[in-house]
Amino acid sequence: MKTVSLKIDDSIFGETERILEQLKKPRNRYINEAIADYNRKQKRLLIEQKLKQESSMVAEDSQSVLYEFEAIDYAD
Repeated sequence: MKTVSLKIDDSIFGETERILEQLKKPRNRYINEAIADYNRKQKRLLIEQKLKQESSMVAEDSQSVLYEFEAIDYAD
């Protein structure tokens, strides 16, 4: 485990404390879970961005191949 010092907006801290009181969960555990959830979300977004970028890179080639196939005369 690593120790981290961070500054949290007063409003976020107050809301978190109210939630923790209801959940009966330690603050450290709650923050760890929140960061883990956020990391999963960010990883998904990064994969989505990469997929969009790579899809756009091959889109032109895919169109070109499609046009070539459409141009083939299958009547022979």
